[in-house]
Amino acid sequence: MSNSSALCIDASVVIRIVTSDAATNLWESWMADEIKIVAPSLLYYEVTNGLYRYYKAGIYPPEAVETTLRAALALPIELVTVSDLHPRAKEIAMRYNLPATYDAHYLALAEWMEIDLWTADTKLVNSLKPFKVKWVKGIE
Repeated sequence: MSNSSALCIDASVVIRIVTSDAATNLWESWMADEIKIVAPSLLYYEVTNGLYRYYKAGIYPPEAVETTLRAALALPIELVTVSDLHPRAKEIAMRYNLPATYDAHYLALAEWMEIDLWTADTKLVNSLKPFKVKWVKGIE
């Protein structure tokens, strides 16, 4: 599955984009290639939670969390709200035995739009390997 004019990213990628030079370079290449970036509407809830966890773990002070969150919110990502994704996300979570349906919403959106899903979540990538899900791309 690869509609090369668009791709879906999850919260782990957004956090990497605003905190890692390597991921920033990947983002810049997508922008240079005029790739449309999409995500389900839950994206920024997860980004906010991820950055809060950095604060709780002592990785980021409050000011860095604020700055990084603002940078994430400024990224040109199209949030997609489609109610049909919820039942499909439930089915995907059950099919792949995922621990929750959050990741399944990204998978459902990518499937629905026939595009690749990019994630920095190695647990997700590894959990899908036995199922040979070819349209999920992992980043370091």
